[in-house]
Amino acid sequence: MTVESRRLRKSKIVSPPKTIINDEDQALVKDENFITTKHEEYKSQIVWRNVFTMSLLHILGTYGWIAALQYGKWQSFFWLYFIGHIGGLGVQCGAHRLWTHRAYKAHWTFRVLLMIMHTIALQDDLYHWVRDHRIHHKYSETDADPHNSRRGFFFAHVGWLMVRKHPLVKVKGAQQDLSDLWNDPVVRFQRRFYIPLVLLFWGCMPVLVMVYGWNESWWIAIFGNFFRYVVSLHQAWFVNSSAHLSGHQFYDRSLQPRENYFVTYLAMGEGYHNYHHAFPWDYSASEHGWKDCFNLGTAFIDAGGALGLVWDRKVVDRKIIESRIERTGDRSIIPSSMSPKNRKPLNPILEYVYGILVTSWMLWGSLLLRAIFYKGDYNSSIVVAQM
Repeated sequence: MTVESRRLRKSKIVSPPKTIINDEDQALVKDENFITTKHEEYKSQIVWRNVFTMSLLHILGTYGWIAALQYGKWQSFFWLYFIGHIGGLGVQCGAHRLWTHRAYKAHWTFRVLLMIMHTIALQDDLYHWVRDHRIHHKYSETDADPHNSRRGFFFAHVGWLMVRKHPLVKVKGAQQDLSDLWNDPVVRFQRRFYIPLVLLFWGCMPVLVMVYGWNESWWIAIFGNFFRYVVSLHQAWFVNSSAHLSGHQFYDRSLQPRENYFVTYLAMGEGYHNYHHAFPWDYSASEHGWKDCFNLGTAFIDAGGALGLVWDRKVVDRKIIESRIERTGDRSIIPSSMSPKNRKPLNPILEYVYGILVTSWMLWGSLLLRAIFYKGDYNSSIVVAQM
């Protein structure tokens, strides 16, 4: 038995979960080997339970924001901003770059940390997240793509979570070889204990820190946590929607994903999407590292490398990138703020100023609104007294 196995025991779940394909779905898939970008023949089936859940979630998040603006403590805004982005890094560096694309290798302690951070984000367990994202890359912009952007902005952004999956998504998902995931005890552990882990790291921990850290009211802490969750979801969803529908195609004009700098800043470096779909194995998910471009995810992974917890970080050779651009890309659309030779920002400092301003909009925007519209005593004990 290895050291890792002794420290993190093998789950009692002995086989990976299976995707059940019912007869109705199978009948709609006339040919499993035929993938099309057309979806006119398939009529979306709304899942009203999901519509209600999403609506309620946004109502609770909006209420939490308004209540925090009026009665919350200023420390809570910094904490909600921080914990929201910690969860985002868990998805970005863990579920996406490590477990989906195997773009680098990590020590078990770093993987456990990423698993906890991913749980804070509450975007489904790692096993299902990776399965859906792998078929998104393999069958991008087809009916087998879970959030096919050809079905419109709303569908790619959030609508795909409110309807039944297209039968091809289920069929192709069931065909994926996810044995590498199931062989990782960290992934198995999270899947087995996902609900209690969510209650602990997504629910209890963020709330308790506010309540016992600076005496925030329970009311503000609980509903404020919903607010940061809704914000973090939309920041992730913009990668599926805006970064597939708007931006530049430097590397491959045949690929729908784009280089979208608004999404890059909003999602801490996940908007270099034309490059990422052209070279999905690059651990930076961008042509350049964090020193030249705004990419907090790459900086976090490199920090793990500096501590000896990350190794084998994959990058794409410069000759391969230039060759791909010559064959399929478009050099004529490089914006004036970037060098036409290497596509680096002309001013990295200004790049980070833009990035920090956009990615922290929830923090400074909320504090600004609070200062303008809710002057005076912000003692959250007012809320407690009114309850």
